[in-house]
Amino acid sequence: MDELIKKAKTLIESLPYIKRFYGKTIVIKYGGHAMIDNELKESFALDIILLKYIGINPVVVHGGGPQIGVMLERLGIKTSFVDGFRITDQETMDVVEMVLVGKVNKEIVGLVNTHGGMAVGLSGKDGRLIMGKKMNIMKAMEDNQPPEIIDTGKLGEVEQINPGVLKGLQEQGFIPVIAPVGVGENGETYNINADLVAGSLASAMNAAKLILLTDVPGVCDKDNNLISSLTREQALSYIDSNIIIRGMIPKVKCCIDAVSKGVKKAHIINGRLEHAVLLEIFTESGVGTEIAL
Repeated sequence: MDELIKKAKTLIESLPYIKRFYGKTIVIKYGGHAMIDNELKESFALDIILLKYIGINPVVVHGGGPQIGVMLERLGIKTSFVDGFRITDQETMDVVEMVLVGKVNKEIVGLVNTHGGMAVGLSGKDGRLIMGKKMNIMKAMEDNQPPEIIDTGKLGEVEQINPGVLKGLQEQGFIPVIAPVGVGENGETYNINADLVAGSLASAMNAAKLILLTDVPGVCDKDNNLISSLTREQALSYIDSNIIIRGMIPKVKCCIDAVSKGVKKAHIINGRLEHAVLLEIFTESGVGTEIAL
């Protein structure tokens, strides 16, 4: 009986958060180890379904870098990276679209639907949801030489989000699951980083939260202690002082950009933790790093 009462108290403790986010949109970037481990995949699907059934509108944006890498290697297609972004020629773009839209997206949709949800898979080309343009990358040169312009091929960035199709799906009770493939003005296909897509979607939909799932606990200080909360100004200063380094920099910048454009709070959390999404939303301290104005 004590165990049952404990469960009831846990439900009651979540009530203020359910009331706060009822009817609101939460954009979740799904990636990393949480997409590979079977138990974590099931945990994530159940989290998303629960959010929908209690009146919160989750929108899932997924990555797929490892899966793309495996397919490129299998096909003997060489690939390279600059500043963490995959240089995407047309041959690589064909593989990226095939893996993200045709394989990874449908696996996530199937997982959610199998566990009782109603998910619909989309790419940014559907309804011109994600309008993209070519990303230009400048590589600094030595000896005061002018920077080199890198030809990124079909690597893109978000130019505009047209969220009408998502709002229609939400009103019908569906959970949108989005592959980060964008479309250009003349129908070109672009490979766009999933974090960037998630941040732009959160801003366009006036989301209450943006949540990025990663393979680390969140943002850590120089002593490797988790920083549970940051303001936008603190986050920028930590980047300048090299407390936030390497691959965490673009994720934090994505969060900063989102909260600067109207998203109430952005979170970087550990996707290796079972039910990480629920723990971040429905507990006071959360389990990762929260970034807000």
